[in-house]
Amino acid sequence: MLRRIIIIGHKTIDCTAAIVSLIMFLICLYAMIDAYNVYEGANDTSLLKYKSEKGAVETLRELSADAVAWITVDNTRIDYPVMQGKTNGEYLNKNPYGEFSLSGSIFLDSRNNKGFEDEYSMIYGHHMEHGAMFGSLDGYSDKDYFDSHKTGILSVINQKEYSISFFASCKAMANDDVIFDPSLYEDQALFDYLQKKALVYYPQEVSAGSKIIALSTCQSAENNERMVVFGTLLQK
Repeated sequence: MLRRIIIIGHKTIDCTAAIVSLIMFLICLYAMIDAYNVYEGANDTSLLKYKSEKGAVETLRELSADAVAWITVDNTRIDYPVMQGKTNGEYLNKNPYGEFSLSGSIFLDSRNNKGFEDEYSMIYGHHMEHGAMFGSLDGYSDKDYFDSHKTGILSVINQKEYSISFFASCKAMANDDVIFDPSLYEDQALFDYLQKKALVYYPQEVSAGSKIIALSTCQSAENNERMVVFGTLLQK
């Protein structure tokens, strides 16, 4: 009788271990599928069909009414449509097709003019691995990288096309209004801020009245620190 109880006990232990192992396997499988879906969303090359030879103007209207521009940063993987939602949370987890996606979209601050007519325009994107989305912005903390990745193109839905010339980079907290509230923008306040906190800064390449674009991405999931790269827009 004693031996039978022990055997049953062993079977119970084996069964429990099998269930735990199955649960762990399913969790790992879900994590792998989730990571794959995030990667695929950040590397969706099907979007490139909405980019014309001049950037993206007419063809962007076929993508979505929320598509306002196409941004390309030379020698990086930043080559995406720019969306604009009714709020800044709308495209955090929605792709340009309007579908749920953890990688989200590149999007313009909801307070900005969609034609990039403002003095200061703020664009956001998730920090993805291997330089996808706005993952490439990390490199701008290094001066050598910055100097070899200083240009880009912004093609806007209103038929205007701008060359981008980057002049500064910094890290800032997401609640810093000097950086993250376009409606409160003052050029001298920004220049003073960068003079104190910039990682790389070329003040001679920007002046009062310049049309400025800022690209922002998160640094980690644990805090609200952001990496921000600033450029001037010059209409071509």
